[in-house]
Amino acid sequence: MSLDKQSTTTRIIAITNQKGGVGKTTTAINLAAALAEKQRVLLVDLDPQGNASTGLGVEYDQRSTGTYAALTREAEPKDLPLATSLPNLSIITANSDLAGAEIELIDDDRREYRLRDALHALEGQYDTILIDCPPSLGLLTLNALVASDSVLVPLQCEFFALEGISQLVKTVDRVRRAFNADLQLEGIVLTMYDRRNNLSELVAQDARGFFGEKVYETLIPRNIRVSEAQSHGTTVLEYDARSTGAAAYRALGDELLQRNEARAKA
Repeated sequence: MSLDKQSTTTRIIAITNQKGGVGKTTTAINLAAALAEKQRVLLVDLDPQGNASTGLGVEYDQRSTGTYAALTREAEPKDLPLATSLPNLSIITANSDLAGAEIELIDDDRREYRLRDALHALEGQYDTILIDCPPSLGLLTLNALVASDSVLVPLQCEFFALEGISQLVKTVDRVRRAFNADLQLEGIVLTMYDRRNNLSELVAQDARGFFGEKVYETLIPRNIRVSEAQSHGTTVLEYDARSTGAAAYRALGDELLQRNEARAKA
């Protein structure tokens, strides 16, 4: 799909959970792909492991100008996005240099605002910017929260899933008070859902009981096609558009857009 009209308002969403293995990067790349069927989308890989970059098929030697350059101001913001195989999806990549950014910026008085400054320079070029955060609550994630309008939290339907979420919510509150008064909790996305497993339903019930309407209706199921797609450096929407995984991420994208539209009208 070709989109000729540029957006005048860009919504920036940080996808984060300090716990690893929750489907954070999987959600980031596939949600980005789903949204890119209707919008101009930028995915920001802020994890030094660079899994989002790999998941979109970007070779390592193509990642020299990415989020590290954004944080250290070694490149102009306009030179950071890299086109992907999807027409309306671009990415700012990550490589291992990003791991040293926290130390390099430690003496900078405005180190928390580096990513925000870079992304705000791209305002209007994209409808949605998604930030794939590292599985920690350090300076990189803080940069993402300061730059974002809202936070989307993937929550796996497994034992101990809700542990640690309260810490993340407290962190979001602290960031709101100290750096970004407009930061909101976008919502909770339940991942790795298995309808054959009673535990999945119990976790879903607990999450909805605790977070209420902040929990998205869309459930992301366990689906082998999603894993296969990542191993091929592509999204499940490209790999198997008819799979349950692809359908779930399209539904998630639709729900996110509907919620944002409702919020704008409120």
